Amino acid sequence: MARALAVASVLLIAAPAAAQQPTPLINTTPLTAPPETTGPAPATPSLPGTSPPTSPPAAPAGRVFCEQTVTAQPANPTSVPEQYRPFVGIFSDADWNPQLCAALIVGSITNDGAATITYVFGPLASGDKTPGGVLHGTGIVKDGALLFQNSDGSQYAFKPFYSDLAGHWTTPKGQTYDAIFKRAF
Repeated sequence: MARALAVASVLLIAAPAAAQQPTPLINTTPLTAPPETTGPAPATPSLPGTSPPTSPPAAPAGRVFCEQTVTAQPANPTSVPEQYRPFVGIFSDADWNPQLCAALIVGSITNDGAATITYVFGPLASGDKTPGGVLHGTGIVKDGALLFQNSDGSQYAFKPFYSDLAGHWTTPKGQTYDAIFKRAF
């Protein structure tokens, strides 16, 4: 439990898109899962008769998400505790609003729920003035959701939704956005 609180207090680290260097968080407010949303929420993370991949694809050299080049490789799902497997992978093709897209790469999750993540955000179209970036850090799987925050206080929660992840973003001003992050492997 102490490790989970420590991970929750030093969650996602933010950096300008160009530098992409970690900055420790000061905010130690514990995160909570987002409120339940209406609509079909499956009891299991995958469709009947399907199973998660046994090994991730080879890491592509510089995959592009939201106009950001990213090199990150998720762990082999079989190397992760079974209850955390729905969270491991590459999830993309999400848009929080008409201007901002996002992708999430969950590299690994330890036995206590600590997750290594890469969060990518940027404009939906070339030439859009929305800034983008790549954030590297950690999160925690707690109460069935992957939780993390960045240094501006934005909080993120992801829950399994079939083979994808349903994302929930709360800004420091209390605005909320929801998006489905599609499993890309």
